[in-house]
Amino acid sequence: MQAKSLLAIGGIFSGLGVVLGAFAAHGLKSIVTPKMDAVFQVGVHYQFIHAAAILLVGVLMLLPNFGAAAQKNFSRAAICFIIGIFCFSGSLYALALTGVKWIGPITPLGGLLFILGWVFFVVAALKSNEVNS
Repeated sequence: MQAKSLLAIGGIFSGLGVVLGAFAAHGLKSIVTPKMDAVFQVGVHYQFIHAAAILLVGVLMLLPNFGAAAQKNFSRAAICFIIGIFCFSGSLYALALTGVKWIGPITPLGGLLFILGWVFFVVAALKSNEVNS
């Protein structure tokens, strides 16, 4: 993925995080139990963390000290973060709003994608060119 696309996607996920967080704070409490409100809030929290990670990857990909191998791994990390947001946060939103329990097993898949994304991020960082050597 290109840095420009990642910056846009990270911005979109961040903006949606604000909207969903505001909805949780002002509208959700009246329609779901406190437990499901907490579930929804976890989804918002992890969406924000990984939206920021997508923005960070986009910025890092613009820097000259990251070669092709690092760029490829940063791109893989971002893809994992994006799909992870849909699986992890999306399944928590759906669970909180519908109460449908079969959605629950999708959440750990998103968590695994977040972990894999961070592994790719570390690999990309280790493959950076030394600027001050």
